[in-house]
Amino acid sequence: MKFWFKKNIGLLLAVIFTLVFIIAEGYALWFKGDATVGLVPLALLVVWLFVVRLETGFLLMTLLTPFAVNMALLPGMELSMPVEPMMILFTFIFFFRLLATRSYDPRLSRHPVTLLLLASLAWMAFTTITSEMPWVSIKYTLARVWFITPFFFAATQFFQNHSRIRQFFWAYAIGLGVVIFIATTKTLGNFSDLQTLHRVMKPFYNDHTAYGCVIALMLPAAFYFIFSHSMKGWRRVLSLALFAGLCIGLFFSYCRAAWISVVGAIGVYVLVRMGMKVKWMVILFGLGIGAFFVYQSDVLYKLGKNHQDSSYTLADQVKSISNISTDASNLERLNRWASALRMWKEDPVLGCGPGTYQFLYASYQRSYQLSTISTNAGNLGNAHSEYIGPMTEQGVPGVALVAMLFLTTFATGVRVYRTAKDPHTARMSLAFTLSLLTYYIHGVFNNFLDTDKLSVPFWGFTAVIVALDVYSEKNNYSIPNEKTHTVPSAPADLSGHADGPISPDIQG
Repeated sequence: MKFWFKKNIGLLLAVIFTLVFIIAEGYALWFKGDATVGLVPLALLVVWLFVVRLETGFLLMTLLTPFAVNMALLPGMELSMPVEPMMILFTFIFFFRLLATRSYDPRLSRHPVTLLLLASLAWMAFTTITSEMPWVSIKYTLARVWFITPFFFAATQFFQNHSRIRQFFWAYAIGLGVVIFIATTKTLGNFSDLQTLHRVMKPFYNDHTAYGCVIALMLPAAFYFIFSHSMKGWRRVLSLALFAGLCIGLFFSYCRAAWISVVGAIGVYVLVRMGMKVKWMVILFGLGIGAFFVYQSDVLYKLGKNHQDSSYTLADQVKSISNISTDASNLERLNRWASALRMWKEDPVLGCGPGTYQFLYASYQRSYQLSTISTNAGNLGNAHSEYIGPMTEQGVPGVALVAMLFLTTFATGVRVYRTAKDPHTARMSLAFTLSLLTYYIHGVFNNFLDTDKLSVPFWGFTAVIVALDVYSEKNNYSIPNEKTHTVPSAPADLSGHADGPISPDIQG
């Protein structure tokens, strides 16, 4: 009997705990009408999974993120359930393992993208100290830490294995695909009601802009997987179905910024395929910005004559992109930007504090800039820009670090595409780089990195670029000069076809 107890101690403990929870759940339901006690065994199962199989827990979080919904656990405190508590648990376990084993690859910790990300987090923490609303900034900064830790610092190690990259992408894609199916089904029969079309993705995504943004982010990577050597037979059919579903979801999102970001990514893809260096792309972009400011009076005058509001028809929706005279969404975005710039001028170095813009901007609005959807409550989003927001909340150093991080990641991805010996690695790098580029472009008009919905794929894709750079084998080439001009072998394009000669680009 004693031997039997020793052999089956695990089974006995499981039975005892199960009986305890059944009794507790029955009591809670009968006397309190509360069923939350039944979640305790599920929570313990998640804890066990994270302790024993951290990578599996990582993929589970990714799969559940598209289905997560915000819930107010305490007054004034919302968490995205069930994902954010899992992220917090994952972060604690990851740092505990890191301190215990000291096994983090130094090549990852010394990578320029990692260093810039750490510098950005450090500056965010510093501006939290000087924040006008310290508790808001502390919560905002901590949330950024538990968004980044699993999906960048841990993911870069996981992604040493390419199969983990595919699993990560498909975990999020499957969840998003289900949401797209639900949203598209709700869209049928409501084509003429634009307000309904803007809400069909709820409660999974707060509005159509975040929904369209994440679909655009997934599109280039999804296109790559159609032609990936790992996708054969039914897997390729599934990849085609996913890509088609993403295209349908993007169209019915009626998110103009998402459409622009995809067109911009296609344009940059052409430039990369032509062999243009990253520095020339940056210069070209800078010249475009400069031309706008030189001729801004003429441009704004012509834009002011456009009175086409948002519409459910594609042609009218495209025309409304440049309407800054009557379109409520565009007017409100300009109002938020103007308010942010007025706030920034008061403290251009340190800013008002991370996460505080939406609670402070009301008094900086001007009556002549208000739109029909303007509010003083701070409940309809923040600065509507991934660049102006950090500038207002963290000053010039904050936005400089964000811009440098994005540019360095993009340059790294292009460099891997042009130097990787394995053509599959090269194509994967370009695909995920273009995916990130859609967010860099979309970030001009909106900012979503304070949410789990966009942080998971964004930081995960950034980790893919860093992992491919660190762990992939590169072609050797020298700097072209009068005597030598060694060109690496040309990688194939996203569809798997051979490319023409590409000039080396040591800047990325």
